[in-house]
Amino acid sequence: MIKKLNIGCHLTVSKGYEYMGKKILELGGNTFQYFSRNPRGGSVKELNHADIERLKHIMEDNDFAPILTHAPYTLNMAAAKDETYDFAKRVFREDLERLELLPGKLYNFHPGSPGDKGREWGLERIIKGLNEVVFKEATSTILFEVMAGKGSEIGSSFEEIKYLLDNVDDKEKYGVCLDTCHLYEGGYDIVNDLEGVLIKLDQLIGIDRVKAIHLNDSKNPLGAKKDRHERIGEGTIGLAGIMNIVSHPQLRDKPFFLETPNEEDGYKKEIALIKEILNNGN
Repeated sequence: MIKKLNIGCHLTVSKGYEYMGKKILELGGNTFQYFSRNPRGGSVKELNHADIERLKHIMEDNDFAPILTHAPYTLNMAAAKDETYDFAKRVFREDLERLELLPGKLYNFHPGSPGDKGREWGLERIIKGLNEVVFKEATSTILFEVMAGKGSEIGSSFEEIKYLLDNVDDKEKYGVCLDTCHLYEGGYDIVNDLEGVLIKLDQLIGIDRVKAIHLNDSKNPLGAKKDRHERIGEGTIGLAGIMNIVSHPQLRDKPFFLETPNEEDGYKKEIALIKEILNNGN
């Protein structure tokens, strides 16, 4: 039998924290990801403390891996418009404050897009915003997600992620979330040169800074920079490529989160497939 695999998928927080804990167990996982609030807006529900306590008990009783909170897509910490930038800072601060009351202490976000202001301007904008809103007492680990490079989005190269990590205050509060689709469409050949990609990642950032992995196949070829997720084994990364990532000794202990275009039954099948192949190979 394989060593414990930490795997889950994206679930809907509107149904409650206890629901997500029970549901991921039904689906065969031991962790999950959820949006902190409406992913296309900014509204957020008041926390239900009894519901949170029930989730904590589920996690303790079932040896959960760390769960992942994802910032809304509307949060753009590199925004050129001050109104959008101020919104991003407000949401970021509120989410960190709420996370102090929740069992999950990983907070993932897309670094942002500066539009025609340019990448250097965008990088400095992100750093300035984070240094304003991340408070000293925060116990969460903030994850820069490596992006596919669509449009003007920041963070599609390890060099840009390194620059952000090196220049924020309280550096110990930050880490990285990899996304297999983003990596591949961003030009990192994780199919034919996974080892080389990981060596470069380790040299620039450090494998230990990787705290979560979004496990997705890709609809598009290497370097497409379009960010189109596909079901496991149905895309250009392929099942063998995905399994090489999941089983790699430097990655296999990380929590994996499926963001494939699925409903819950589809996630259940993917989790079972990955577990079955790992078991048969060990």
